[in-house]
Amino acid sequence: MAFALTLVTLIVEAIGGYLSGSLALLADAGHMLVDALALLFAWLGARFAKRAADERRSYGYARVEVLVGYTNALAQFVLVAWIGFEAISRLFAPAPILSGLMLWVAISGLAVNGLVLRMLHGHDENDLNTAGARLHVMGDLLGSLGAVVAASLIAWFDWLWADPAISILVSLLILRSAWRLLARSAHILLEGAPQGLGAAQLSEAVTAAGIGVDEIHHVHVWELAGGRAMATLHARIGASAEPDTVLAQLRSLLRERFGIVHVTVQIESTPCRGEQCGGLHG
Repeated sequence: MAFALTLVTLIVEAIGGYLSGSLALLADAGHMLVDALALLFAWLGARFAKRAADERRSYGYARVEVLVGYTNALAQFVLVAWIGFEAISRLFAPAPILSGLMLWVAISGLAVNGLVLRMLHGHDENDLNTAGARLHVMGDLLGSLGAVVAASLIAWFDWLWADPAISILVSLLILRSAWRLLARSAHILLEGAPQGLGAAQLSEAVTAAGIGVDEIHHVHVWELAGGRAMATLHARIGASAEPDTVLAQLRSLLRERFGIVHVTVQIESTPCRGEQCGGLHG
C-alpha cells in the first residue's frame, strides 16, 4: 500500500513540478521515485527474509533486510548530490514558478507522505529494512513540507530563491539520516559487535552469574540482522561443574541479558594460553 501511494504521488508531483517550474517539487518527485523503488525492494526484502534456511544459506535470508537498507542509504547519497547540483544552478539563474499550482501539489504530497509514514511507524525499530523505508518516506515528507514553505514564500514575497534554497536544506536533513543508516548497515555487514556490548561487560556478567563459568575467551559477537545478535565463545568451567547444565544456563543468560539469540559455546576445563584469550571480537 505504501508503495502504491508513493508511486501515484510521485507522478502527480513530477507533473506538477514540470508545469509549475518548481525544483522543490521535481526534487521531491525524484526523491519519491527512489523511495517507491526502495519500498518495493523493502517489501521484497521482507518476503525473502522469511524464507527458511537451506543448504546454501544455513542462516536463512534474514540479512537481505540489511542489504536493502544499505542500498537505500547509498541511493539517498546519489539523490542528494543531484538535488544539490540543480539547486545551486537555480540559485544563480532563478526561473519563474507557478506558486499556486506548486502549493496545492505540495500539500497533497505532504498529506500522502504523512499517511505512508504512519503506516510504517509500528514496525520493529531494529528492522533495518523497514528503517530504510521509513528514512525514504521521512525524506519525502520533509521534501513536501519544504515545497509548501517555498511555494508560500514565492506567492507572498516573490522569493524565487526560496525554491532551490529549501531544496538544499531538505537534502542536508536527508543526508544526515542516510549517513546514520549507512553506518549502521555497514557495521552489521562487517559483522561488528552490537552497540553497547563490551568484552568486560560480557565477561563480568557471565563469571558473576554463579553458573560455574570461571572465565570466557575467544569471544565473537555480531548481528545477523538488526536486533538479532549471535555469538561464539570458549568457556572455562570449574572442575565440579556439569557441562550440560552450565551450557543451558549460559545460553539462557546471554539471551535474557544481552539479547543473543544464537550462541555456540566450546566448554574447556584448562586455562587458555595465547594472544586471543581475552577480548571481544566481531
